[in-house]
Amino acid sequence: MKKASLSDIAEALHVSKSLVSLVLNNKGDDHGISKSTQKKVREMAVSLNYTPNSMARSLRTGKTNTVGLVIADIGNPFFARLARSIEDYAMTKGYHLIFSSSDENPALEGQLIDMMRNRQADGLIISSTLVKENCQVLEDLQQSKFPFVLIDRYIPEKDFSFVVSNNRTGSEVLTQHIIDQGKKKIALFTLTPSHLTSISDRVDGYKNALLKNGMIPDENLIVEIPFEKVEDVEEAFDKILKEGVDAVLTINNSLAHACLKECGKRGIEVPKDLAFASFDDVNWFELTQPNITGVKQPIEEMGKRAVEMLIDKMDNADGEVHQEQLTMELITRGSSLAT
Repeated sequence: MKKASLSDIAEALHVSKSLVSLVLNNKGDDHGISKSTQKKVREMAVSLNYTPNSMARSLRTGKTNTVGLVIADIGNPFFARLARSIEDYAMTKGYHLIFSSSDENPALEGQLIDMMRNRQADGLIISSTLVKENCQVLEDLQQSKFPFVLIDRYIPEKDFSFVVSNNRTGSEVLTQHIIDQGKKKIALFTLTPSHLTSISDRVDGYKNALLKNGMIPDENLIVEIPFEKVEDVEEAFDKILKEGVDAVLTINNSLAHACLKECGKRGIEVPKDLAFASFDDVNWFELTQPNITGVKQPIEEMGKRAVEMLIDKMDNADGEVHQEQLTMELITRGSSLAT
């Protein structure tokens, strides 16, 4: 059976081949083609079993309509949701997504970036583990005008486009909520590498909230857990309990899971014995007893804005740098409320 072509669709609808091409390349709105005409073109393409020749198109246009995504850990519910939001929105714009996890490894991140460029991705969205001193791979991308946008983390003092949550303010709000419950000794479980802005900004926000309330931050109450040992919090709990803490904050959902599990092992009742709250607001926060207080990140908006920024860069290599911090939302539940 002969494969349907753009000409077949155009002939069936009595329109031009160029009009069909614009619609199927998701450029109908840009060229003022009516919604009804676009619908007819797509319906006819389906009825004729039209399949685009992506290889021929990429050779002709120099584009593969593919976006690369490098994230820290696809197994983390936050990053899984973020990747899905990026994929869903990218597909509405005619782009497919390929993604890989860097496991917070700078060398691996560089390899993944090179791999995706070699696979001819049109642009990259990167949740980077790099810092100013070792981000040459990103500087090379910028110098060569290869489109990329950072997401969830940014690199201070570097003029890269990014979209992130406002972690510092979100952390201040979360810590202030715990202080308002009358808590005086608040431990913070955080992760290494601590240079990541999604982490360092949250630590800064925690400290700022304490200082604003006349409370001196105690470094003994800031516990760093290695990324690769996120479930290993037993020794850290020994330490903070000796300090007489009355509340625990965690920097992300993985640490929240580990700390709540440790509370269960020790017979610690939340919030009776220990108030508890965390960054992120994943589904299981509503399934525990008590439900977990969390700071909700605007994941869908973050993914959408990253795709929009990237498309803008792909369309205009000399376009402006865009840097956005999105507002977070405190979701108060039983785990943090005074009893």
